[in-house]
Amino acid sequence: MSDSNPEPAAPLDEYRDVVRPQWIDFNGHMNAGYYMVAFDDAISPWMAFVGLHAEHRAEHRVTTFSVENHITYEREMREGTTIGVTTQLLAFDRKRIHAMQLMFNLDEGHLAATNEVMSLHISEESRRVTEVHDDVYTRLGRIWEAHRTLEVPPQVGSLMGVPGWTA
Repeated sequence: MSDSNPEPAAPLDEYRDVVRPQWIDFNGHMNAGYYMVAFDDAISPWMAFVGLHAEHRAEHRVTTFSVENHITYEREMREGTTIGVTTQLLAFDRKRIHAMQLMFNLDEGHLAATNEVMSLHISEESRRVTEVHDDVYTRLGRIWEAHRTLEVPPQVGSLMGVPGWTA
């Protein structure tokens, strides 16, 4: 996607899928691992949106690695449910993209899960972190202008623990 796109979506809302039969576990709902599969599938249109599309990656021999994900499960999803995932930019620099994905049950109109993700920009040759090219950095800045006023979901930065427990 070129930086000539005048109005970055806020948030990006391009991913749709359906909960498949093979994603269902013994509890009769979507298995936890398949939430990550859907979130990972939804990151591809996000990376294209920020300028890290297949052509850019091939030309510059770069890619991204997800280095941290934090999923919260808000409500169960059943077989055949239509999924929508939005992605919101939370922060970025020349080497990192911090984003939040929200998964919705589009059939019932509610939030089903969230995924906070940190991605690193990687040189395919060295397999080390490298800076994004100027066009991607500029595009991220334009997206940030559209996303900076969005409400930050309460799941961002959440910690896991047992109340009152100290080790």
